[in-house]
Amino acid sequence: MTRVHAFGDDALGDLDTVGLVARIQSGAVSVPEVVEAAIARAERVDPVLNAIAYPAFDRARAEARSPRGGFFAGVPTFVKDNVDVAGMPTQQGTDAYTSAPRPRDGDFARMFLATGLVPLGKTQLSEFGFSPAAEHPRLGPVRSPWDPDHSAGASSAGSAALVAAGAVPLAHANDGGGSIRIPASVNGLVGLKPTRDRLAQDKLLRDMPVRIVSDGVVTRSVRDTAAFYREAEKVYRALHLPPVGDITRPGRARLRVAVVTEGVGAEASPEVADLTLKTARLLEELGHRVTPTTAPVPESFPDDFLLYWSLLAWAIVRTGRRRHGRDWDPDKLDNLTLGLARHARRHLHRMPLAIARLKRSRHLTGAFYGSYDVVLTPTLATQTPRVGHLDPTQDHDTIMERMLEWVAFTPLQNATGEPAVSLPLATTAAGLPQGMMFGAAAGREATLLELAYELEEARPWARIQD
Repeated sequence: MTRVHAFGDDALGDLDTVGLVARIQSGAVSVPEVVEAAIARAERVDPVLNAIAYPAFDRARAEARSPRGGFFAGVPTFVKDNVDVAGMPTQQGTDAYTSAPRPRDGDFARMFLATGLVPLGKTQLSEFGFSPAAEHPRLGPVRSPWDPDHSAGASSAGSAALVAAGAVPLAHANDGGGSIRIPASVNGLVGLKPTRDRLAQDKLLRDMPVRIVSDGVVTRSVRDTAAFYREAEKVYRALHLPPVGDITRPGRARLRVAVVTEGVGAEASPEVADLTLKTARLLEELGHRVTPTTAPVPESFPDDFLLYWSLLAWAIVRTGRRRHGRDWDPDKLDNLTLGLARHARRHLHRMPLAIARLKRSRHLTGAFYGSYDVVLTPTLATQTPRVGHLDPTQDHDTIMERMLEWVAFTPLQNATGEPAVSLPLATTAAGLPQGMMFGAAAGREATLLELAYELEEARPWARIQD
């Protein structure tokens, strides 16, 4: 297994985001030095990882000479290529149209960059974010820096691969079925999907019938994720949610933890189930009360979520000409997008009831969190697949079967809008990271971050550069 990373003795060193901020603020390094080091690192690893969709290095160099304010002032980052950033195209991982540079930042990017982050460009994703593996038919797959023979996981794969490889300490990700948590699991990162409405979102996502997508970040440390939500809250605050606040250490409360190894339509593999139970034993050793149980998921949930997922593809196919004009070419869509759209078209009569049940799922989990503070599951049901396993040029039914075997735990929180975090607490026999996921009731990100700090201290995770 060959690891690919760019950690070295430059302005970035092996620092996480918070450590880099301290180094910049002390004057030990300048912002231009930091940005130049990040560009050099990105150029070093991307020929193998294939993670960058649109480089904007000259823009980043210019911004580094006069960075905007904010706690993260001068920290280099990447933005996933499905949100609008002024002056950059938004290609959504597809060849079905060609995007012009966007005239202005979207609502999320405006909030994200107001924290002081300097974007180096956009990262690759699966077409419209539908697949849990970013394998572009023309551009090729995004590969894991832990082993390039394996997928970097989900539509935020490009962002996660670059953070894990040390090109930048933090990058944007978003999650409509697991795409913050899945690549965090695959790449040995922290990935928190926040509560619905926690962060500013672009209008297209706000207008969805069930708002399953949440934006966030992937990082290498708990304190980086906590710092991001603290700083984002200074820019945008959802007043109907309790604030996350400034979480800097483990919590003192001992939690009631439910442990679940049976996902939505599939169980964890024996190896992954065993790794999950080992994490449960660690929680017990730390004094938490651990109870094996089953998730409050109705039998209809897998079909309902797939049908709604398909509706999103159908809407893209149906409105593509209106949105993109003559440039729209549906013949260039991949088999997964087209197959999902066909599935939705055949079952449109079932859609209203499926949407209603998905909206009601929050009531079931709300009752569940009356008995438990946190639920532990594996992030993914099996170890990371090799590149090609989820190739979107394959037969649609083959892709779907393989997707559902792997992604069996993450979609529930997308439907309920509740927060969940993947932590790199386990390693498979093959030496690949395997994330453990912790979910909580809506608005309880602080609880998850406090627990994450405790687990990070108790079982420090593997570093790719070791």
